[in-house]
Amino acid sequence: MTAVWENLVVDARDPSRLARWWAEALGYQVITDKPDEVEIRRTPDTLPGLVFVPVSGPKQGKNRLHVDLRPTDQEAEVERLVDMGARHVDIGQGDVAWTVLADPEGNEFCVLHAR
Repeated sequence: MTAVWENLVVDARDPSRLARWWAEALGYQVITDKPDEVEIRRTPDTLPGLVFVPVSGPKQGKNRLHVDLRPTDQEAEVERLVDMGARHVDIGQGDVAWTVLADPEGNEFCVLHAR
C-alpha cells in the first residue's frame, strides 16, 4: 500500500499573509482560508498543497525541510521574490549555484538555476 502526498504544513505567525505570499510566489491559489488553516494549491484539484497553520512564537533556527524553486531565469526570479518581500540569507551554503532566500517569516528556500 502507498500513500498520496496531500500537503506540506507550514507553521506561521500570520498564516493568511504568508499563504498569500507563497500563492503569489508560486502562481497558486488560495483554496481554504480559515483562522486555523489556510491552504494553497496550483489548482483546487491538484495535490500536494501547502497548508499554513498558526503558531504563537517566532521561527527559531534553520529549516530542516525547505522548498527548491527552479525558474527559467534565476536572476529575474530572485529579483521578483526579493521585491515581494523575500530576503537573502546565509545558512552556510558557501559558493553555490543556487540562491538561498527567506520568505517574510524567515523560512528558507532555494532558487535554483535553469536546467
